[in-house]
Amino acid sequence: MQLQEIDKARYSKHFKMVFVAVAVVLLVISLAVSTLLIAFLTDGQGSHFWLNLAGVGVAGLITGSLLRHYRQHPFMFEVMYVWDLKQVLNKIYRKQKQIKAAMAEGNTDAMQIMNFSYQGSKQLYLLDNNTLTMDELNKSITELDALAEDYRVALDTERFNPAMLDAF
Repeated sequence: MQLQEIDKARYSKHFKMVFVAVAVVLLVISLAVSTLLIAFLTDGQGSHFWLNLAGVGVAGLITGSLLRHYRQHPFMFEVMYVWDLKQVLNKIYRKQKQIKAAMAEGNTDAMQIMNFSYQGSKQLYLLDNNTLTMDELNKSITELDALAEDYRVALDTERFNPAMLDAF
C-alpha cells in the first residue's frame, strides 16, 4: 500500500454519504426481515429476540456484500483508501513494540515501517480533523528523522511494503 493524495472535502462528503446509506440499508433490511420472520414464523405473541437478531444478521450480510461489491467503484475510492490505510496502520500498531526495538538497533525496514505509520497517521488525522495528538505525532516524526540520519537511512513512504511486517 502506498500513501495517496486524498481530497479532504470529497472524502468527507463521500464518507458521510456512505455512512448514512449503510445505516439506512441496515435499518430497512433488518426491520423488513424481522417483520417477515415474525409474521411467518410466530403467532405474534412472546419474545422475538432471536428473530430480530436474525433480521440484523441478514441485514449485516447483505450490507457487507453490497460494500464488497461496490468497493472498486470510483465513488468509494477515498472511503476504501482510508479503510485500507487504517487496516495497515492497525497491523503496524500491533507490532509496534518489536518494530521500535529493531528501529533503535538501526533496522532500516523498521524505520521505513514507522515512517509509513507516522506519515499515514498524519494523513488520517488531517482528513478526520483529529489534530489533538498532532504535536505528539510530529515529535515522533522528528525523533525518527534524527534516528534515520544517525544511521544514514533515507526515509521514503514508497519503500514500505506490508510484507515487511512479517519480520516482526
